[in-house]
Parts: sequence; structure tokens; C-alpha cells
Amino acid sequence: MWTAYHRLVSELTLGLSAVIIAVSDEQPRILTVGGDAPALPTGLFDPDLDRTLERSLRRWVAEQTGIDLGYVEQLYTLGDRGRSANPDERLVSVAYLALVREGPAREPSAQWRDWYSFLPWEDFRDGRPESLDRILPAVEAWVDGAGEADRAARAERAERADILFGAGGSTWDVERTLERYELLWEIGAVTGGSAGLPGLGGEMALDHRRIAAQALGRLRGKLRYRPVVFELLPEVFTLTGLQRVVEALSGVRLHTQNFRRLVDRGGLVEGTGSLDPTTGGRPAEIYRFRRDVLRERPAPGVGLPGMPTSG
Repeated sequence: MWTAYHRLVSELTLGLSAVIIAVSDEQPRILTVGGDAPALPTGLFDPDLDRTLERSLRRWVAEQTGIDLGYVEQLYTLGDRGRSANPDERLVSVAYLALVREGPAREPSAQWRDWYSFLPWEDFRDGRPESLDRILPAVEAWVDGAGEADRAARAERAERADILFGAGGSTWDVERTLERYELLWEIGAVTGGSAGLPGLGGEMALDHRRIAAQALGRLRGKLRYRPVVFELLPEVFTLTGLQRVVEALSGVRLHTQNFRRLVDRGGLVEGTGSLDPTTGGRPAEIYRFRRDVLRERPAPGVGLPGMPTSG
């Protein structure tokens, strides 16, 4: 038994992938490497150099990109067969979510890209995404493909489609990014190559687009109960600047007064006593994150009011 276990372990390769996120000019951005089919920064865990997986991640990200990671959390573990370009290798990857402020990367192939360029149907800030005009007919065809003879299967597909895409009286749940992506993959709308529907964003290497979708949903969920948004802001900011970052991550426009009431009620920020004269018109007050809220409340998030529907 020990020999078989040792052989299994020796055939596994443990990789680490980083979804490194910033928000610049009101756009959520992720750091990628590579060209036509970019990848997330990825490295191998070296147990001889690093005591923990996270330390290994921080080390090789700094070495490869010159970026020192701040906030990091483990996102997901992927171990499906066929994930490696080497057919003889079983690649198990631990994906991490990292929040930084955008800066130049040392690696020439590293590039910051707009997150929604890979998931365009997730961004409602300028109205209903055009990509849904191609997605919804494909989803409806998939529902109808169950056939009238199998009413139970058709009903199950219809319910899944309605819940994920805000149809049939359902609302669009911004956190279901991974489930939406997986359905689109299942019906062939997005693929690992060029066979998917046109206009649904850029491809990524291996299953990295799926990891990016998982990270977006995780981060959107955390906005409700953790002050992670402040990891993406400068030390001081205006309330409008804070709102724009939350909107960039959630993919929806928020009602300004409702948002500010949520922030005020949560005690998340405090005024600095200074004004920003560059905002145009009346100078805006400058705020900073009030760290005492971490001791005062178990779930100090900004919330996400005003979810849209896809219809």
C-alpha cells in the first residue's frame, strides 16, 4: 500500500495560480502572462524552499513579476485530469486570490488586462451587456434540447437557466459567476479554443478563465461581509472613489444615497478633515478606512444594493 501511495504522490505536480486583482480607472484588472491565450501567473510549490503554500506563492510572484502581494486568500483547488500540457503529468493547482494596487510588472510578458474582457456578460454598469443577446438564445436552445418527451429534464434545465441568468422572474445574482461560466462551457458557448460563440470575451490558457470566474464571484460575495474593497484603494479617498471601485467589482451601478447610507451605518470610514479640490465643482471630503470597525463588527462589508435583472 505504501509503495502505491508513494508512486501516486510522485506522479502528482502541485502548482499554484494567482488571480492578482487591482482596480484602475474604474476598471477591475487582473495580471496575466503570455500572449494570445494569456494565463494567470503560475508556479510550482517547492517544499524545500517554502514552509507553506502561501509563502511559496508570495515568493515566486515577487520573483516573476516584482509585485509584493498584500491581501491573499486561498480560492480553490483544481485537480481534473488533463489540466497539464504534459499528458503524463497530473497537475493539481491551488488557486489564490490576491488584492493589490496596480503597478508595473517586472516580467516583460506580464500584462494587466480588464477582467471583463474575459467575462463580458458580468458587467451591467453601462446597461444590459450585448453579449447576453448571443448567450440567451444559446441557453434557450439548450433548454429546448432536452425535448418535450423528457419534461422533468427540460424543467430542470429551465430552472437552472432562469436562476443563473435572471429570467422567468428571477433576479440576476452577481455572485453566481462560476455557475454561469460552467453552464456556458457545458453548452459550448465558451471553450478552450475558438469554437465558442463569437463576442463572448477572450480565451485564457488551460482552465484559467474558469478560475477567473470563480475569483470574481468570491470577491463579489466578500463585499457584503468583509472590508476587502479597501485593499484596492489608496490610503485616503473620496466616497465617490469608493463607490466606483465597488461598482467596478460588482458590475452594477449603485444608488449613491443608498450606498452612502450603508457606508455610514456600517461605520466603515472616517473623515480626514481635508478636501479634494480636483473633483470638479464643490470639493469632496477625503476619507480613510476606519480600522476599529474590525473589532466592533463581525461582518463589516459595504453591501450590494440594487441588483439588476437580465431582462
